[in-house]
Amino acid sequence: MTSTAINSPCRQSRYVSHGTAVGRRYGRVLAGAGLALLPWLGYLAGTLPPEEAAAWVALDALEAACLLTAGTRLLRGDPRHRAPAAAAALLLVTDACIDMATAAPGAELAGALAMAIGAEFPLAALCTVLAARSTGTTR
Repeated sequence: MTSTAINSPCRQSRYVSHGTAVGRRYGRVLAGAGLALLPWLGYLAGTLPPEEAAAWVALDALEAACLLTAGTRLLRGDPRHRAPAAAAALLLVTDACIDMATAAPGAELAGALAMAIGAEFPLAALCTVLAARSTGTTR
């Protein structure tokens, strides 16, 4: 029975960063970013007008869910991290662009630019790379 499971053609292959220190590091970064968004959701819900809060909380909640899913899958060495990583990249770029487009000139725009350059765009780039990498399957 054991040799059947080990030699099974349905076994999922792993690409180089699954289960390695690099894969775990990326998983920790994504999961940490997703966890960091959770208190932010409460802040947005409590400070924005209700009609604005619904949209921003929904967008950031989707980002957090995608980052947490991709991060935890990377930590487990699961090759199914690609779809949530791609979704997170799209949501992060969308969030950054909307933040910059709707920010008032001055400190608000500077804050939006700092978040885009310092967090959202680098995380989106990492997610894009992780989503685009081949999983090493031969099918």
